[in-house]
Amino acid sequence: MDTQYKNNQHVDVSSKASAEFVPAIRLMSNPDGSCTFEKGKMPTLTHIDVSAFWISNQTEEWEKSVHPAPRRQYVVTIKGTVRFKVTDGSTFLIEPGTILLAEDIDGEGHSWEMPDDKEWVRLYIPMAENAEDLFIPDTMIF
Repeated sequence: MDTQYKNNQHVDVSSKASAEFVPAIRLMSNPDGSCTFEKGKMPTLTHIDVSAFWISNQTEEWEKSVHPAPRRQYVVTIKGTVRFKVTDGSTFLIEPGTILLAEDIDGEGHSWEMPDDKEWVRLYIPMAENAEDLFIPDTMIF
């Protein structure tokens, strides 16, 4: 079950995929330089403007501490579970089946850890410059 902790509250962020949408979480930079996130979804069978992607199962040193996203990108988990943490201490889990949109390219950024200390296999898919990310936020307000 995907969960998030927001202001010391436990909130379920699991979403079921449907024929029209898959669940997604978007990391964002706030004007004050802090990082936050929101739950939403992405449409299926909609073309997304990208030109490249790569696969990773390794962690570089700079990724082990708080950092902004190096570019606007989709991160698609193939294997593993990862806990992300934002500026106010809120956390959420990403598991296979949920798309992460890393759009916190300015400011403090986020951190992450693998709660089971196992392998995280993921695709990084950079968004084309000025492309629409196709993210649809949920109407839930925290």
